[in-house]
Amino acid sequence: MRAWLILAAMLGSTLNSVADERVTYYPLPKASGYPHDVAAAPDGMVWYSAQGSGHLGILDPKTAKVELVALGKGSSPHGVIVGPDGAAWLTDGGQNAIVRVDPATRAVKVFPLPKEFPNANLNTGVFDKSGIHWFTGQGGMYGRLDPKTGKVEAWKAPRGYGPYGITVTPGGDVWYVSLAGDYLAKLDLATGAPTVVDPPRKGVGPRRVWSDSKGILWVSFWHSGEVGRYDPAAKTWKTWALPKSGSGCYSVYVDDQDKVWLTDFIANAIVRFDPVAEKFESFPSNRRGASVRQMHGRPSEVWGAESGTSRLVRVTY
Repeated sequence: MRAWLILAAMLGSTLNSVADERVTYYPLPKASGYPHDVAAAPDGMVWYSAQGSGHLGILDPKTAKVELVALGKGSSPHGVIVGPDGAAWLTDGGQNAIVRVDPATRAVKVFPLPKEFPNANLNTGVFDKSGIHWFTGQGGMYGRLDPKTGKVEAWKAPRGYGPYGITVTPGGDVWYVSLAGDYLAKLDLATGAPTVVDPPRKGVGPRRVWSDSKGILWVSFWHSGEVGRYDPAAKTWKTWALPKSGSGCYSVYVDDQDKVWLTDFIANAIVRFDPVAEKFESFPSNRRGASVRQMHGRPSEVWGAESGTSRLVRVTY
């Protein structure tokens, strides 16, 4: 027993000695439930979707204090983004609605989906250049909301179940990926019609998508453990395998330097990929089962939610 304690102490000392000072963890209140997505807010706060408790969480990184805003009865938010109005916009699967939280008053406004889509399993949202909010639902749909009129429209997705991540390019194009449907799609902003693009091979499982500053799309391949690069102009794919895992690539986020951030569930790590050098840098969690979902950030820092440990994590660069 004594030998085991000595070994444990040595391991603990080693962990402390190699701790990466660029990584900071922020424990969340138990009442905030299961943190899913994050968004770096304009005022320096960090928002997160508390999926397990039905709240918008607001973290102040300077004080580590957290404020919780209740979203409504039965709420279970998945995605959270910053709208052009500076508000928090959430895709709320529990309420089957898009939810807006005013950043100043904390007032909550709910936009229910059309009755034809009762179990959309809402996933992620994004705003196009004209201020229209586009969103996906894993139940096999995608849609849009006009915040000015409150009108919500929705369509059945190609190949049914699976629409997941969504992004907008600097040129204003909106693209989404389908995990179960195994495709990438560009949406016609006028009609909502999708144009499907198949991945480089079948079964890779596109989960999230993000555009870089040049309009190149970066896609996380969940099943194959890769990051994919799609050039819409050339209509070509290129892929890179995660350095340690053959599956479990969840998040993708492109920072202000066009470096690509990913999360590797198998290696329990956040990974930064340099497309120019074609090299990966890994930031493993100091706890098991971190399960970092979608990431977001601002210049010099990226954020993620460790849904498995109920913490937010920041990596500076």
